Amino acid sequence: MGFENQDLLSLSLSMPVRQALALASGVLAHAGIDTPDNDARLLLAEACQVDLHELSRAVLMGESFAQLAALGRFSGESSESALEAELAEQVALTSFRQFVERRAEREPLQYIVGHAPFRFMSLAVGPGVFIPRPETESVVQDGLDWLAAEGVERPLVVDLCAGSGAIGLSVATEVKGAQVWAVELSAEAAVWTRRNLERYRDVIAAAGSSYQLIEADATAPETLRDLDGKVDLVITNPPYVPESQVPTQPEVVEHDPSLALYGGSADGLAIPSRIITRVAALLRPAGHLVLEHDPSQSQALQVAARAAGFATATTSQDLTARDRYLVASR
Repeated sequence: MGFENQDLLSLSLSMPVRQALALASGVLAHAGIDTPDNDARLLLAEACQVDLHELSRAVLMGESFAQLAALGRFSGESSESALEAELAEQVALTSFRQFVERRAEREPLQYIVGHAPFRFMSLAVGPGVFIPRPETESVVQDGLDWLAAEGVERPLVVDLCAGSGAIGLSVATEVKGAQVWAVELSAEAAVWTRRNLERYRDVIAAAGSSYQLIEADATAPETLRDLDGKVDLVITNPPYVPESQVPTQPEVVEHDPSLALYGGSADGLAIPSRIITRVAALLRPAGHLVLEHDPSQSQALQVAARAAGFATATTSQDLTARDRYLVASR
């Protein structure tokens, strides 16, 4: 048992929340976590079932771990016995210890808490599905901006390589009347797509939109063949990591599914290039493609898009000023 686990054993219900956070942050920093303070806060909030505002208030007021845990389970009823209350607080304490230990082992934070933020949603994630990244939010926004600028009503939109459903569900919940088709090859990942569809089914219905998921190879000519020549917009985050550049972060290399990461060749261009070919058939004349890629792939994918018959093909940057996605129109 490393010294960091010994530190976690000193956590107690009487310990001030501020001290518990500092202890957990120290353990995570020792494990090499880049954002130990942030992760400690999120893990404690999840363990005690409180939001971050309630957590900040507990820190400010000098409250104990037990007081924070009590806040999280409070239901407005007074029937809970003292023994039941103490057991619930112990469960929260044990959960926090376990959460911090798992994060120190470099398990992704999102897998531990069971969800990941994306635009206006909180998506269920776990083993077998790619965790949506903040940079993909800009990719989605580009597509939504194009729909608004073109004045497309009830757009037909396709999300290839859907994963958690982040892209397609964003469109279905944010664009009134959107008809979204999503394609995912991995049966394991599609489990999470469906969970998130159920989570946001009522929001989709309220927007007058629809969302259909199929399990298939997004690059295959027969996939969504009935939609060929009819699709207004394709937004996709395909596997694109060059096989010659294996990620170094344990969270990525040990937990993100390889099927969602690697682009099928040393330069990572094989799968994105096949996606471009398939999209060229799916889009209607003047239809639009937004495709996320590695910063090293911008020029090659512009060439691939023009070769596939796209009239325009340019590269847009993410918020860190790195080439991040291809924008192409038929």
